[in-house]
Amino acid sequence: MPVRRRGVPQSGLKGLFRVPAAIGGSVSDASWTGAAVAGVAAGYALVSRRLARTPVSDALVFVGFGVLLGPVGLNLVSLGHDSGPLRTLVEAALTLVLFVDASTVRPADLRTEGTLAGRLLSVGLVLTIGAGWLLARPLFPGLTLWECALVGTVLAPTDAALGKGAISDPRVPSLVRQTLNVESGLNDGLVLPFFVVFLAAIPGTSYAHEGMAETIWSALLLSPALGLAVGGLGGRLLRASFDHDWVARDWREIFVLAAAVGAYTLAAVTHGSGFIAAWVAGFAFAGVWRGTGRPTVELADTTELAEDLGGLLAMLSLLFFGAVLLGPALQHLSWAIVGYALLSLTVIRMVPVAFALLRSGLKRPTVAYVGWFGPRGLASVVFGLLVAEEHIQGVEMISRVVAVTVGLSVVLHGASAGLLAARYGRWYERAAAADPALRESAATPVTPRRRRLGPIEQPDG
Repeated sequence: MPVRRRGVPQSGLKGLFRVPAAIGGSVSDASWTGAAVAGVAAGYALVSRRLARTPVSDALVFVGFGVLLGPVGLNLVSLGHDSGPLRTLVEAALTLVLFVDASTVRPADLRTEGTLAGRLLSVGLVLTIGAGWLLARPLFPGLTLWECALVGTVLAPTDAALGKGAISDPRVPSLVRQTLNVESGLNDGLVLPFFVVFLAAIPGTSYAHEGMAETIWSALLLSPALGLAVGGLGGRLLRASFDHDWVARDWREIFVLAAAVGAYTLAAVTHGSGFIAAWVAGFAFAGVWRGTGRPTVELADTTELAEDLGGLLAMLSLLFFGAVLLGPALQHLSWAIVGYALLSLTVIRMVPVAFALLRSGLKRPTVAYVGWFGPRGLASVVFGLLVAEEHIQGVEMISRVVAVTVGLSVVLHGASAGLLAARYGRWYERAAAADPALRESAATPVTPRRRRLGPIEQPDG
């Protein structure tokens, strides 16, 4: 009996590639798809440094070309018969991103800076899910209560990589950049339990078939335990091998990939959540690495390959998202979908952030800046694709709402990151000169995170 991967049923999406007769009698559509994807990646690589100085983000390029290559454009990528390639791509991308993000967060990040990130990851996150849930009810009467909850949950995690300028511009105070960094690094993992529970509450899903009790045991209890064991043991073994000078640099980085994949796979074969296991494994791996004395090599140097590979897979995932989700969704736009997408990026995000940061000492421009820069990206794309794999009544509407919201976020957050970072930076410079005790001026080390295929260009001056 084949092992069913938890959260990814064997049926659902009807495939990534169309497989009709060969073009010209010798080259299949799948081959043309591969050539087109490689061309987009290679073309972007050639102008990546130049585009980094413009409002055109990498996410915008890949999503845009995805729409162009999809059914509404050249029709090189569409839903065919086998969803395996797409599932593998998006799962690998999110697994590596979850592992690396968790490994880069230090416990001190949540204990210092006035617990600003902790506020956003607790009060802010719960209120964001709740607001998304409540506002979906009147706008989408065809969705059930739990399907609306799923919409709010899928669109709750943020992706700082879609608004790089907002967290990389040195004119933005380090306290604000680090707060956004930590929030983005952790909220996709924290959303996973809500995602699993809400799926289990919807009849017809794979989690509902297992039952709520079994879901809680396998996904929310067993999977974290497996991640803790794999990450902790893996970190200890690699640290011991490194201390004895047994491991080469290249293989040290490959070991990290194996740890992330191993945690995911063990949870999957036990019908748990591979994503939760990979996320917890990243924490455990980093905790062991840092907890056995100061290493001569920083953890970031060990996870560099996993981070770069995860970044590449994330961009390719966004390309296929543009082709198979966003493109078709643009053909079925409605005022309700567009309205909810705008609300998701503004009210549903910014009001909970304002509540979470009450009495934090931050000025209104800072609260507005943090509230606006909550881009929706890879996690929402992957969760949306996993929902599309399930047999639920409102799957088409949910997929369209997620697609349009992420697409709008890619455009708005990518285009506004540099401009608003510069404007906010000028405000902060004036405010700090007038008030040396300004809360935003607290010295805070910024942890580099989610570089996604290379360093971010910094503005001059």
